Amino acid sequence: MILSNIVVVDENGGIGRNNQLLVHFPADLKHFRKLTTGHPVIMGRKTYDSMGKALPNRRNIVITRKADLTLPDAEVVNSLDEAISLCENEEEVFVIGGAEIFRFSFPKSDRIYLTKIHQAFEADTFLPEIDQQKWREVAREDHSPDEKNPFKYSFITYVRS
Repeated sequence: MILSNIVVVDENGGIGRNNQLLVHFPADLKHFRKLTTGHPVIMGRKTYDSMGKALPNRRNIVITRKADLTLPDAEVVNSLDEAISLCENEEEVFVIGGAEIFRFSFPKSDRIYLTKIHQAFEADTFLPEIDQQKWREVAREDHSPDEKNPFKYSFITYVRS
């Protein structure tokens, strides 16, 4: 199993504000959907709450400290290790947030798919630093703004060194 993180960040590593994405960015949403569809996604409860429902065509696993939480459209677990163990027979599993779940998953992960929007936004939640000693960039696609995506952005893939 490959454990991957997938995240969109601004120029300063911001990933959210008030439990929402920093900006609606169609290119990133399309990229996210293309990579994650058909694969399990692991997220924290706040990330699930921000979406309001499970993502379609994906097995949704939500990590929470609330022992009695049940969700109609997702599996609920109490730790990242428990979430990973549910997916041991999967080809690739995606961690989709939030910041605390990313912090716990980075040491266990094989890959990071990072969309970097080359613009700063007002953020209150940030991605843990990607340690360049532990991760190496293996792919990058740089894109110019267009009518739907008003800022320069890059799709960057890192693998564990």
